[in-house]
Amino acid sequence: MKKLVLPLSLIVPVMIFSQQRKKDTATTKVTDIEEVVFQKKTTGRTNDLTNVKISAKEAKAVASISGGIEGLLKTLPSVNSNTELSSQYMVRGGNYDENLIYINDIEIYRPFLIRNSQQEGMSIINPDMVSTVNFSAGGFEARYGDKMSSALNIYYREPEKFEVSGEASLIGGRLTTGLASKNKKFTALFSGRYRNTNLVLNTLKEDTDFNPTYWDFQSYLNYHVNDKLSMSFIGYYSKNDYEMIPKYKSVTFGSLQQPITVNIGYDGKENDQYKNMMGTFSVNYKPADNWKFTLDAFAYQNREREYYSIQSGYELQTFDPVTKEPVSSFDTGGQIEHARNDLFVRTYGTQFRAKFSPNVNTDFEVGFKYEKENLKDLTNEWKLIDSAGYSLPRPEIIDPRTGATGDLKLAYYIAGRNNIEPTRLSAYAQYSQKFYWGASKVFVNAGVRVANWSFNKETIFSPRVQFAIKPDWDSDMLFKISGGIYYQAPFYKEIKDLDGNFNSNIKSQRSIQLILANDYEFQMYDRPFKLTTELYYKKMDNLIPYYMDNVRIRYSGQNNSKGYAYGIDTRLFGEFVPGVDSWLSASYARVYENIDGKGNIPRPTDQRFRFAMFYQDYMPQFPSMRVNLTLVYAMGLPTGAPVMFDSNGQPDFNSAYTYQKTLPAYKRVDIGLTKVFIDPKDKNKRSGFWGNFQELTLGVQVFNAFNINNTIANQWVTDYNTNYMYPVPVRLTGRFFNVTLNFRL
Repeated sequence: MKKLVLPLSLIVPVMIFSQQRKKDTATTKVTDIEEVVFQKKTTGRTNDLTNVKISAKEAKAVASISGGIEGLLKTLPSVNSNTELSSQYMVRGGNYDENLIYINDIEIYRPFLIRNSQQEGMSIINPDMVSTVNFSAGGFEARYGDKMSSALNIYYREPEKFEVSGEASLIGGRLTTGLASKNKKFTALFSGRYRNTNLVLNTLKEDTDFNPTYWDFQSYLNYHVNDKLSMSFIGYYSKNDYEMIPKYKSVTFGSLQQPITVNIGYDGKENDQYKNMMGTFSVNYKPADNWKFTLDAFAYQNREREYYSIQSGYELQTFDPVTKEPVSSFDTGGQIEHARNDLFVRTYGTQFRAKFSPNVNTDFEVGFKYEKENLKDLTNEWKLIDSAGYSLPRPEIIDPRTGATGDLKLAYYIAGRNNIEPTRLSAYAQYSQKFYWGASKVFVNAGVRVANWSFNKETIFSPRVQFAIKPDWDSDMLFKISGGIYYQAPFYKEIKDLDGNFNSNIKSQRSIQLILANDYEFQMYDRPFKLTTELYYKKMDNLIPYYMDNVRIRYSGQNNSKGYAYGIDTRLFGEFVPGVDSWLSASYARVYENIDGKGNIPRPTDQRFRFAMFYQDYMPQFPSMRVNLTLVYAMGLPTGAPVMFDSNGQPDFNSAYTYQKTLPAYKRVDIGLTKVFIDPKDKNKRSGFWGNFQELTLGVQVFNAFNINNTIANQWVTDYNTNYMYPVPVRLTGRFFNVTLNFRL
């Protein structure tokens, strides 16, 4: 198996040796129009050249705390994440908010007030209900909305007969039921999930009482009136409750020559609640083979509450570099963090799409979308820092003779009462064509979309294009180029400044993208492999500076920055073991910004080098014993001090230039071991009770197999004597063993 690493030398596949023409078959005339097929490993038809398909079966099998689909996405070269507790991800230098997510072509939203990854719970995507997963890391087609980084489109499946499947584990479970009428005119899929990550969070090296409970319910109903007309409905409800009572934490950091320990005691608690509801109703009408019309009505509602009052006191302690004995320290202090934040988001509207295909190689598509939005935001959040008896920033001394001071100053105070009801309109049109150019196969996809938001009275225009050519060579190679203008249409997070107010003058962030790609399919050891290489460059302006607080993005609320990003992604995909797919991913990416013309600095999502692997195997003598492994190594993200406020209470991003630290590299290995007792591929039918089962497996998952102490963020502690800010690491979870039981009736 070690010899399989040799194709990594093909990272930049110039492949001069492969440029040999096949025998000219283009001179043969045919009457019928044949479909121009570009790559062998495709399932389902899509016009997006940047699309990567993810197997729903592999997503269910992967060992992941955050979720199957996103857990597998994080092994792709273009996707980065430095926490296993969150299903959110960053793509090619973008942040968590720059990714589109669709279910059956309906855009969905994540909770907005998630601050720590422990609060997040489960992804909205239920792997038991998934049929097809399409992911694009950039340069995607015009029918997708206005975000700068990526597009993820999930299609739910229709059951073919009655089915019951489920999973039970130490951290939760799920149960899915499918129904189908005899003539399959009516199908229904219902699924409920429950999760409690208390056992996982207890691997954190701190004394904290956690009670995080997450559950949701989803339904997918289909009714086929006839061959031309069908209707469907998707319903979703979730409720996440997060309660945390911190007690004590001790963290050692610094260097071997100067180790530092901070001991922190707590009083208070945090109690957060997130409720999400979504309903979509779709009508599909296909009057002829070459026409398709879709009308969708959708509604989304999100209610979030973030309440916490936590007082903490800390003591910084250093050690003698020779004797290693603790040195007496008077670097003591404390802080009080308080929040009463409430958010209500409601979005409803309709969209119409039409597709005309005069032949199998040509598509015309148009679409129109209307959205009505209602945002109600109540924010009351502040932080008081005390160091050696002095609040920071220190109050102004009014009378030096008596020591009288002015008003107490908080580290920050965010308060806002916002209520807006804007309207968003968007439309797109695109054209796709496959044809022969001599003996080479060519694909073109060109489109444009336009959008308007009544809140900031801005209209954006986004042209996008994709081009591919498959030369008539002996080697199976495909060259692609895609790009266009991509906007980050502002919503709740982007329009809210650091004072807590909505800024109606905010504009969409803009990214001009260019992606060059090559796909090379080949056989090795009589098994199929595919090497994908992509080079990209993004030029960005009207950027809104932000800093990352754990997994929360806090924006400045001003378009006062510009930047650029570039990188290279590679992925070797294939059957490392006969019959099962695995892959290796590697990437190098940089992203910079220039705030107020002060010079280029790395953005908080500057990932640099990253390597990931998803590997599947089984025992040849005992094929019922299977294993899957995910490995991630990612260089640490930049982390500056939190944004400071000047004497007028305005945010000052100078700290981003003054304090520049880098988190340690994120390293993690998760392993899933499975014993298959009943395999659906087994032709030998069982009798009695076990004859009711189509599939039965028992598995052991080892999360963070090497027990690596990863860091997601820094908590900044100030030493009053020196005014130095110490970055105290916020650790992630340790090793955890989970047992899972999966069944299908």
